[in-house]
Amino acid sequence: MEEKRAKLQEADAKLISQQNKYLSTKNELINAQIAISTISATYGDKLAKAQSGLYTAQSSGYDTEAEVSKLETSLANYTKRTSLLFVTAPQDGYINKAIKAGIGETFKEGEQLVSIMPADYDLAVEMYVRPIDLPLIHTGENVRVQFDGWPAIVFSGWPNVSYGTYGAKIVAIENYISSNGKYRVLLKPDADDVAWPEAIRVGSGAKSIALLNDVPIWFELWRQINSFPPDFYKPDSKTEYSKDKK
Repeated sequence: MEEKRAKLQEADAKLISQQNKYLSTKNELINAQIAISTISATYGDKLAKAQSGLYTAQSSGYDTEAEVSKLETSLANYTKRTSLLFVTAPQDGYINKAIKAGIGETFKEGEQLVSIMPADYDLAVEMYVRPIDLPLIHTGENVRVQFDGWPAIVFSGWPNVSYGTYGAKIVAIENYISSNGKYRVLLKPDADDVAWPEAIRVGSGAKSIALLNDVPIWFELWRQINSFPPDFYKPDSKTEYSKDKK
């Protein structure tokens, strides 16, 4: 019996020891859960603070963008107002005539102030043709031009012998008659001929000579004697097409 009692006491002691270990482990679990809750609360608090700071920074950024937009609008307004103090030309050029020349003179919107000559321009000759001669003129025709100030010797009917004239080509013919009762025709320099003088300025005078067809001398004399109209040169504008038969 004593041995059985000793074993029972030993078993009770082991049970109490295991119960104590269980309670200790349970306490540790409770402490761990409390620590986890504390960490979660701390994390949530810090995350909320970080998100609050982020939203505050974003709000400040939006406010800054709004201020920048307002400043850009104000800058554009001031720039526009400042630009109104000066009258600018649409392209580079030189003022050759002042239409409003008075000091302190007022003007209306859209009113012409000065006449401007472009600094970079392509030379062209303006030629006027009578309506009766317009059917004899065609785009692409060769024309000889004599400029004022450049000596020239012109032999009628002998363009190859003439001296001092320059080659040109017709590039445009207006469809509407001008105020002087003639049609305006524009001539450009002929790239295959002698270059126009470099000293030519815009507004210089010029005389144009339309080229005639090459004819025998007897035909030209006969035409002059009988006062027949000239046979003007026409450019070959026809295009030949070749079709392959299959």
